[in-house]
Amino acid sequence: MQQLLQNINKGQLTVTEVPAPVARRGEVLIANACSLVSAGTERAAIGLGKKSLLGKARARPDHVRRVLEKVCNEGFSSTVRQVRAKLDEPMSMGYSSAGVVIACGEGVQAFRPGDRVASNGPHAEIVSVPENLCARIVGETGFDHASFAVLGAIALQGVRLSRLVLGETAFVVGLGLVGQLTVALLRAAGCRVIGTDPEASKCELAKQMGCEIALPNVSGEDVEAATGGLGADAVLITASTASNGPVNLAAAAVRQKGRVVAVGAVGLELDRRPFYFKEAEFVVSCSYGPGRYDPDYEDRNRDYPAAYVRWTEQRNMQAVLDLMGNGRLDVSSLISHRFPIERAGDAYDLIESGAEPYVGILLEYPQHKNSEPRRRVELRSPSRNGKLPIGVLGAGNFARTVLLPALQKCKQLEPAVLCSAGGVSAQSAGKRFCFATATTDAEAIFEDERLKAVLCITPHDQHAEQVIRAIRSNKHVFVEKPLCLTEQDLLDIEETLADTVDAPPIVAVGFNRRFAPAVTQIKEFFTHVDAPLTVSVRFNAGPLPADHWSQDEETAGGRIIGEACHAIDLATFLTGSPPVRVFAEAIGGPTAPQVRDDQCFITLRHANGSISNVAYLSGGDRSFPKERVEVFGSGQIAVLDDFRSVTTCKGGRTRRQKFSGQDKGHVAQIQAFAAAISGTATPPIPWEDIRAVSLASILAVQSLREGVPFDVI
Repeated sequence: MQQLLQNINKGQLTVTEVPAPVARRGEVLIANACSLVSAGTERAAIGLGKKSLLGKARARPDHVRRVLEKVCNEGFSSTVRQVRAKLDEPMSMGYSSAGVVIACGEGVQAFRPGDRVASNGPHAEIVSVPENLCARIVGETGFDHASFAVLGAIALQGVRLSRLVLGETAFVVGLGLVGQLTVALLRAAGCRVIGTDPEASKCELAKQMGCEIALPNVSGEDVEAATGGLGADAVLITASTASNGPVNLAAAAVRQKGRVVAVGAVGLELDRRPFYFKEAEFVVSCSYGPGRYDPDYEDRNRDYPAAYVRWTEQRNMQAVLDLMGNGRLDVSSLISHRFPIERAGDAYDLIESGAEPYVGILLEYPQHKNSEPRRRVELRSPSRNGKLPIGVLGAGNFARTVLLPALQKCKQLEPAVLCSAGGVSAQSAGKRFCFATATTDAEAIFEDERLKAVLCITPHDQHAEQVIRAIRSNKHVFVEKPLCLTEQDLLDIEETLADTVDAPPIVAVGFNRRFAPAVTQIKEFFTHVDAPLTVSVRFNAGPLPADHWSQDEETAGGRIIGEACHAIDLATFLTGSPPVRVFAEAIGGPTAPQVRDDQCFITLRHANGSISNVAYLSGGDRSFPKERVEVFGSGQIAVLDDFRSVTTCKGGRTRRQKFSGQDKGHVAQIQAFAAAISGTATPPIPWEDIRAVSLASILAVQSLREGVPFDVI
């Protein structure tokens, strides 16, 4: 299928052939008929992309701060590689489209194949959109009109926040696409509307949409004169500019105790005095409405009860479509241009050049009738170089910045097939890392007899199922940590391994730290020590909000199972013995944050009598080094500082070795896995260690809940 993508590094737009997405759980798969170009938002994205690296830094100082933190923690070279990789990623353009449902993911109730819907899907032939970001097209409304639903919802949310009622006066500042829709909605609500925009043609169009007065350069005095000296009951700012002019104009035009609503992105350096003397309210509208940017609502489809949140972003979209369906909102005059998707570049050239007036620009798509979406794109011819072909599931940020580069450095493995549910990341990463095929069909990897192994870098809740599927397909499998999220998952994996007729495939888990050069050095330092060891591992994990994906126990397992497992495995490796008992305690009390599990201590007893302590702490400062490991035993001490240096002490002599860069063992582990599956080495991590570490991580969370230790059996 064709999709419009932007290269973030250079700002270039291309219509690219990518695999069609799949309908994931809670998502609706839609064959688009039309999508609407949001000229203001998308022009800004293109402008940012075309800026130099310094220009991008000036535009996004928040990103610069994060980069500087990474430099401090991970080193300059590693950070530069990650920044370059991020800039090379394509960005999907567009967020307002309409089409026909062709499939529904698990759990979707509101829609069925064949339904006509609008959504916030991008400019692509086929899109997969969360259920709460879709709304049903009413009556005979065409796809071209319905593609305005999302921008209409943005306008409608601003209208709702204005609290205007029948007969009151609204002043709309900025008569672009959202401004025009705002005018039409206000008129449909029985309000008197005054509008202004620097372009006279937009003012004339606004009169067609329902403005009583629409002129360039309308002043506060003009609004007062038009309202008998009262002023506007509410001012809605739908302009897009860095200037503070619209806010100052709104302050001058709004009546005493009136309300100003900022819908567009404008300068917000407010002069307090006019707002103070008028006791006027100032409100910033958040996009389509309640639910926007809430992962529980948008990604997990947890709706807000209508009795408590009457108008969510989905219900706003539906209200716009209802108004279109009953003839009270007509956007015909807002459609100025139409382009087929393959000529999308011409549409954006028009926006950038301003060669002719435009308002609503539509991209149109060929209709797919009774044909299966193409979920596979060939990127190059398969190699015949004697390497072991491998399939990869997942092309997210960690895959692109860490594991796929590590795979590319492995001379024994051949990147053959890369799969991601969305398709765009599979195509872009597949091309960058020299895969032969990009796909969105995971089954194609498991069923491909050429592939000898599978690398799983997918969301945590998919790991157990994919490991079992790989074992049953007689493929070796490397799964990024964690192996699984529950004891039942672990039991199912064990039973699947036990049921294999021949020698079971190798199962490896991404416990990479045991392969780091700094850890190898400590292991060698204690080689001849027979006495039990004491190990302390401290993670300065850094704070994450409660709604971050890694905090979700259902999909990610939480941060203990999802990341502290690294520390448990590291302690297991250094002591040379699996954990047999685990106890964990987290912070508490009335002033503790909403999520407390990620500020805890985990104590482990190992089979050989060693003990270890994992301090997983998110309450610190990210700028401080992340990891510190201390090992004591038989008169020896070794200290690892953030994989940058190792200090050893023995017989009164202390030595410190610094490493060039921060190597956490990812490349070495991939190479060890390749050696194992080629038959030249043993499995990189014994199954007994993988099982014990995985179970200890799961039981650590259970210990936090119940306050008692658990045996790791």
